[in-house]
Amino acid sequence: MGALHSYLFLCLTLLALNAVVSAHNITEILSGFPEYSDYNNYLSQTKLNDEINSRQTITILVLSNGALSAITAKHPLSVVKKALSLLIVLDYYDPTKLHQISKGTTLSTTLYQTTGNAPGNLGFVNITDLQGGKVGFGSAAPGSKLDSSYVKSVKQIPYNISVLEISAPIISPGLLTAPAPSASDVNITALLEKAGCKTFASLIVSSGVIKTYQTAIDKGLTLFAPNDEAFKAKGVPDLSKLTNAELVSLLLYHSVAGYTPKGTLKTTKDPISTLATNGAGKYDFTVTADGDAVTLHTGVDSSRLADTVIDSPPFSIFTVDSLLLPTELFGKSPSPAPAPEPVTSPSPAPVLAPAPVSEAPTPLGASPPAPPLETPGGAPADAPVAESENSTAKKGGAGHVHAPALLTALLTVSATVIFSIVLS
Repeated sequence: MGALHSYLFLCLTLLALNAVVSAHNITEILSGFPEYSDYNNYLSQTKLNDEINSRQTITILVLSNGALSAITAKHPLSVVKKALSLLIVLDYYDPTKLHQISKGTTLSTTLYQTTGNAPGNLGFVNITDLQGGKVGFGSAAPGSKLDSSYVKSVKQIPYNISVLEISAPIISPGLLTAPAPSASDVNITALLEKAGCKTFASLIVSSGVIKTYQTAIDKGLTLFAPNDEAFKAKGVPDLSKLTNAELVSLLLYHSVAGYTPKGTLKTTKDPISTLATNGAGKYDFTVTADGDAVTLHTGVDSSRLADTVIDSPPFSIFTVDSLLLPTELFGKSPSPAPAPEPVTSPSPAPVLAPAPVSEAPTPLGASPPAPPLETPGGAPADAPVAESENSTAKKGGAGHVHAPALLTALLTVSATVIFSIVLS
């Protein structure tokens, strides 16, 4: 009976752990609430839904369709994305925690703070427990008012995601007044040169690829630009040996049709086609993510996503640490098939040896893999100390662990115990 109890306990533990590590989907959560349909739609248009789904601990402050129209009716999609990013809090807040805030008020980090476009503390929100059971929300900028208030709880999956309705948008100074670049006005080469990608900028101009980029940008474009150091790295192939067509394919390989921000890259499991993709070759790459670190894998080399140059729907530009080398141009040729064994014959006639297999030409060298990303930590030095994503765990709540490793260990222990029960 004791063995049976142990077995049942392990099964229940596994089920509980599975509930913790299961991914959430904000689109599915909000689909059951028609009053937030516009909010849900704009999360998809801006690809913020992918960023939300890629994070383990998060709180979404949603607005009703009527409240959201104050932003969407007057501003372009790029500004709407900033406003929505300020409503995505990188911590877990449920109704109970809102009314148990230490000292009655706290500043919490939002997704807007992680973009690098929020100077000082403009990417933080002020959450204050007011008298009479009310909770106010506002910008953390000095002098800002609590213009929004808590309305109701929508959905919680403790302690991964919480969805709370608030009464009005949270607007930090300059959020709605900053000019938003339009796709037709963006100067790609100027942005690349300023970001330290002068060599790449020069190549796309001299090869004519810049015209392809400019044509594609209105419908959506994402660029992965190698920095100048990437072209000087050891093992980088000699681009002067490429034909013009090969060089064009290489440069187009560094671009993707459509708006693909970092959050979308982190949640993408399938190979991603590039502008170089055609009937003659796949010219695709795969993506892996470890926390906030994103790495692109071509099959020849790997490159770390370094910095965001611009993220303004429908286009985005990132810098990468290494040249992206497609297998179609730089991949190793397959090894020749082994020679067939000689056929034995009853006659004493000698067996002819197979003809030698000619060696394939040596492919151009590939650049070494990029070093692993060191995730920057914490808020900026001049920003107030905000509650971290793991603050719930520090306060005694259910915290997060690296679920895959724990799950593997727990499964191993479970298998061992169950096996011993069976043997006994």
